[in-house]
Amino acid sequence: MPTAPKPRQVISLLMLRHNTVVQASELIDELWPEFPPPSAVTTLQTYIYKFRKLLLKQGLGNLLQTQPGGYSLTIPSSSLDVSRFESRAEEGQELLQRGDSAGALACFEQALAVWRGPALADVETGGRLFSYVTRLEELRFRILELRIEADLEHGRHRELISELKALVLAHPLHEHLHGLLMVALHRSGRRHEALEVYQSLRQKMIDELGLEPGKELARLQHTLLSDSPGDPEEPPRRPRSGPAAPPGPAPAPVPQVLAHPDAPAGGVPAPLTPPAHPAPLAPPSPPVPPLRPVPVPGALVPAAPSSLAPPSPAPHLPVPGAGTAHVPAPSPVAVRDAIGTPAQLPAGLAGFVGRDDVLRELEAALRRPGGPAAEGTAAHIGVVTGPPGIGKSAVAVHLAHRLRPHFPDGQLYADLRGSCAEPRDPAEVIRGFLRALEVPPSRIPEGLEECGALFRSRTAGRRVLVLLDDVASSAQIRHLLPADPRCALLATGRRRMTALVEAERVELGPPSPEEALEILAVLAGRQRVDREPESAHRTVELLGRHPLALRCVGGRLAGRPGLSLAALADRLEATPRILDVARLGELDVRSRFAASYAVLGRQEQGVFRLLSMVGEAPFTASQAAESLSLPLQGLESALEVLADHHLLATDRCADGVGHYFFDRLTLAYARERLEETLAAPPVAEEVAAR
Repeated sequence: MPTAPKPRQVISLLMLRHNTVVQASELIDELWPEFPPPSAVTTLQTYIYKFRKLLLKQGLGNLLQTQPGGYSLTIPSSSLDVSRFESRAEEGQELLQRGDSAGALACFEQALAVWRGPALADVETGGRLFSYVTRLEELRFRILELRIEADLEHGRHRELISELKALVLAHPLHEHLHGLLMVALHRSGRRHEALEVYQSLRQKMIDELGLEPGKELARLQHTLLSDSPGDPEEPPRRPRSGPAAPPGPAPAPVPQVLAHPDAPAGGVPAPLTPPAHPAPLAPPSPPVPPLRPVPVPGALVPAAPSSLAPPSPAPHLPVPGAGTAHVPAPSPVAVRDAIGTPAQLPAGLAGFVGRDDVLRELEAALRRPGGPAAEGTAAHIGVVTGPPGIGKSAVAVHLAHRLRPHFPDGQLYADLRGSCAEPRDPAEVIRGFLRALEVPPSRIPEGLEECGALFRSRTAGRRVLVLLDDVASSAQIRHLLPADPRCALLATGRRRMTALVEAERVELGPPSPEEALEILAVLAGRQRVDREPESAHRTVELLGRHPLALRCVGGRLAGRPGLSLAALADRLEATPRILDVARLGELDVRSRFAASYAVLGRQEQGVFRLLSMVGEAPFTASQAAESLSLPLQGLESALEVLADHHLLATDRCADGVGHYFFDRLTLAYARERLEETLAAPPVAEEVAAR
């Protein structure tokens, strides 16, 4: 392993993204988050070359492959600690969900045993690596909580006290950990210490946050104050559904611990959910009246008291996040409706601007006069296509939120990653939809055709909206189409998807100058734009009114209040690589173009690069063939492919002949690729050869 920090960053990102293509622009952004040096590409190629030499010495040179626009490191998942940890953690959660706390505990212990220190402890982290580290540390902490809860279910409350005390010292404001410590102390017969834990946390929260502890923890403290401790030796039991127990003596009641429902987002295994209905309670012995009202699903259910049990029953200890006691349970219909209505739409884009005509057109197509079922026998389909970064996803999500009241039976969402080297498998997506529609995993078929049929059955008679983002082609979504005319599907993609002949298609182009100025004003500040209107207009036009580029530049301006719009416009006009400025953290216009370029064939890539010499003026196929000295027939096919991927814009003039032209930033990217091909530094050639 290299000792220099930047090569270690490169290797770490390649390993964390193993078996996928990591774009060179992503690696550059990780190494130089703000302003990469002019030699960034060559320096990165040098790091890759040295890494490949290390692999060659170990006889593993074939693991690192150069791909169009980036690199991929092929490693079996089983050989990486992070993959083993995530696999065992997910398995443990599934076992815990099925009620196998012993198996879950073993999985959690094996998962945590993989950790030997903080994630990437000896690696400097940029924006991308930092996000991975944050996710892994959050997941590690979540699994630690679940392991502690599983330990409590097995009656190891005494053994956990010292560990929990150390954890609450390290996390002095973490309410759930304090709740677990209070439960462990109570079960060990140390109720006074459990109450002291609550008082100590409450004082810290008031002093540092000005807040009281949450209602779950307050309810736990109230229970400890009002009840006497139960039998500390009795292991806890998780409530399960099943047939009612016959009348007779029941075990002494004990506190229950359920999994905390808060789990980190993005790639983390799904949190545990309590059963939809509480377990039936064994009836008490005749002389003893019921102890409590029936709790809501997810609350802790005490068993009926034994005739041999002490007169003071053990307290019902609600762990934070475990639900609310002392209220009647909702009806089964209410529970079913609450769970069976998925609402998966992602959050809308803050500061969404314009696109009113597009929104009206698509909304009319998906709603139809009189409602979604007013016309036809098939679900209504809307498709939004356009160049990389033009705002397709923002428009679709914004429209989907506007349409939510018209589709009350649910909104389903999936990112199909069509612009990536490995788009998502439709079977994986449709199985996720079926789970969201409450189909038990045991009833979900293996085959894609069968899954599609079941999906159409589950959406029949319902008003469901399906939003599919970044679709690779119409074939990818064929089985994801609901069949009921009350439903609607909205898809986005970089390709035209002309095979969906029944769809209402909208091709997004750059916004109007007024809308583009509004995007800049929302992000950079309206006063700055009003103070320098000419420079603001010049900035917008230099960026080709490209929404993602405007967001990058607007965010950069917001972070530098002393930078004038005139100075920024001068820099944009002078820079030979304008895409270096059109990036901000995870937002990177160049990487969007690179993803579309990577899926082209070699011939189309070559034509794309050569066409950059034609410039911004519109041209016909015959004019391009003459200018580039290429045969017209082959060139026409390549031009259509480029237009299909929205890397060329098309128009028909008065003479009826099709014309092609570049958007400003697409042209800038094409010129970069041409310059890189012509320059071909020696290191890059050697790396490619190896």
